Amino acid sequence: MSKVELDHPVPDFELPSTGDSTFRLSEQLGKNIVIYFYPKDNTPGCTLEGQNFRDNIEQFNQLNTIIIGISRDTVRVHENFKAKQAFPFDLLSDKEELACKLFDVLHLKKNYGREYMGIVRSTFLINDQGILVNEWRKVKVKEHLDEVLEAVSQL
Repeated sequence: MSKVELDHPVPDFELPSTGDSTFRLSEQLGKNIVIYFYPKDNTPGCTLEGQNFRDNIEQFNQLNTIIIGISRDTVRVHENFKAKQAFPFDLLSDKEELACKLFDVLHLKKNYGREYMGIVRSTFLINDQGILVNEWRKVKVKEHLDEVLEAVSQL
């Protein structure tokens, strides 16, 4: 499968989701979609990022936009994280790294002298026609939400 490109349709994919369901991108046409990739549930930056989307969900709803979070955590871990944080959106499990590879968010990371392949915090905006219209890579959580809301409001 190729990688996503700005101003091109995003290839269809499906992943297991919270709520005991399967997310299929093709079933979301007609809505704008914000997909945010994050390294790991229950870590400070990932929790704050999810809380920022949660706390502004009404603005996204008014703009016909759904939020989807993706990491390599299991659905069971996602269910606990979602419940604990009261996230009003689904979290997808990408254990097989299908979406991670499609969106090219897996990169070599270094932590305390250890090298490993990990998710680089990234967000993608897909319009209601399934076209990738914006991407943010190496996201800094604090100022990120405003950038995403601004981009969605321009659609």
